[in-house]
Amino acid sequence: RKQATEYSTSSSDEEFEPKPSLTHKAKRALRKRRKLEKETKQLIKQEELKRLHKAQAVQRQLEELEERQRALEIFGVELERELRGEADAGTKDENQMLHEWFELVMEKNKLMRYESELLIIAQELELEDHQSRLEQKLREKMAIDGKSK
Repeated sequence: RKQATEYSTSSSDEEFEPKPSLTHKAKRALRKRRKLEKETKQLIKQEELKRLHKAQAVQRQLEELEERQRALEIFGVELERELRGEADAGTKDENQMLHEWFELVMEKNKLMRYESELLIIAQELELEDHQSRLEQKLREKMAIDGKSK
């Protein structure tokens, strides 16, 4: 009987089942957290790169726009001189010159509107970048332990 009771108590499945220790659970949670932080950092970096490329494209477009505006300004000055009779108009009649003048003014206004749109996009990118930095600071502050806060 004694052996039978010893056998029955020693063969209990609960005693020999491996239970994960708290440290193992903590290690798993820590690994999971680090992986999540790494993925978040990669996403943030990708977003920053997207904004950077978009900002560079906007800057390039602004430079091209500035060149076109300068060319239109030079052409406008010449056309204005011709209309005033200060320069040789050649074979152009006054109606044709006025038509060119109004087209020039319309093109210049169109370029100014486009420039305004590009500047708004640039400002939007700056605000998105600022928001991203603030979110990163917030994440860093939230990651601090309660005792350290």
